[in-house]
Amino acid sequence: MNHDGEIDIYLGLDVGKGEHHGTALTPAGKKVFDKPMPNSESRLRELFEELQVKHGNVLVVVDQPASMGALPLAVARDTGCRVAYLPGLTMRRIADLYPGESKTDARDAAIIADAARTMPHTLRDLARDDETVAELNMLVGFDDDLAGEVTRIKNRLRGLLTQIHPSLERVLGPRLDHPAVLVLLERHGSPAQLRKAGRRRLVTLLRPKAPRMAERLVADIFDALDEQTVVVPGTEASALIVPSLAASLSAVLDQRKVLATRIEELLEAHPLSQVLTSMPGIGVRTAARILIDVGDGSGFATAGHLAAYAGLAPATRRSGSSIRGEQHSRRGNKQLKRAFYLAAFASLSQPDSRAYYDRKRHEGKHHVAAIVCLARRRIDVLFAMLRDGTFYQPPAPATA
Repeated sequence: MNHDGEIDIYLGLDVGKGEHHGTALTPAGKKVFDKPMPNSESRLRELFEELQVKHGNVLVVVDQPASMGALPLAVARDTGCRVAYLPGLTMRRIADLYPGESKTDARDAAIIADAARTMPHTLRDLARDDETVAELNMLVGFDDDLAGEVTRIKNRLRGLLTQIHPSLERVLGPRLDHPAVLVLLERHGSPAQLRKAGRRRLVTLLRPKAPRMAERLVADIFDALDEQTVVVPGTEASALIVPSLAASLSAVLDQRKVLATRIEELLEAHPLSQVLTSMPGIGVRTAARILIDVGDGSGFATAGHLAAYAGLAPATRRSGSSIRGEQHSRRGNKQLKRAFYLAAFASLSQPDSRAYYDRKRHEGKHHVAAIVCLARRRIDVLFAMLRDGTFYQPPAPATA
């Protein structure tokens, strides 16, 4: 983060649910404020205005810009203070440089303020007018929670089906995202109920949701039912549990659809939307995550810095002659890393990405390592696109 003007006070806030602890330092490191304060607009406004009157320009720095840190940042902006945030991972690393092992709000606030004073390059700017990104952050966070819930329910369903009828699970388990399968399980939650319903009734039930697949799916279901004649203990209880789980899964999937529509609307309103989605493999959810964590890329000096922040820069291991090599970093922003990874995987249908992936595979890298290499290479391209505001251009074919 670069300071456009001189900063007279560095105010570090360790934010909390009920109260925040604030520590204010001068450029020389003198402490001029060190107190807890309630999480209320009036008290925050009073503090910010008092510091400005007594000392001049104030930089307010937090380690959580969203959730609990949202109100202090909004009030700070409204009172004319500059704002920034210190990423949590950076905060934890910097804390190791300070004496003491205690974990207190006062210590954390002092570290945030001192890091802002002595290491301004570790700070990230927060755009004043980017309300779209703030709303996207909230929606995408909720969508991530729902995605985790989808995985949990699907695993529970597949585990239950495997327990009572493995053959039936092999038919229905991979198709749990399909609305026709969920309708089927909501109505008929056990193998006995499926058999009792009969082929014709099941085809009639499935056809509105899966006109092309209904007859084939019912045939596969009855083939699976014929493979097992014994009744596993607990099968009767599944008639109660499976429909409930299927209904819950259907409801969560519907919620994700509603969120996807709103996320897409917000994304389309952002000027960088078309730049991001022009790159193969980047869809609505991935673009939203990149926009939240990367923005226009101005917070990163180079593409290498962005790759390191996302945890996609290789980490060299070397110690004498006994340890040599490189491995992928386990640090960085895990959500952003996952977004870049999934985007790279989705881009394999594009010839240039596939060629690069195949080259890495021929070099001896396994599938995941090859995808990570592709994701790292795509960061270079994405960084240039954000920097120049240009759309994705496929590489020019190499001349003979």
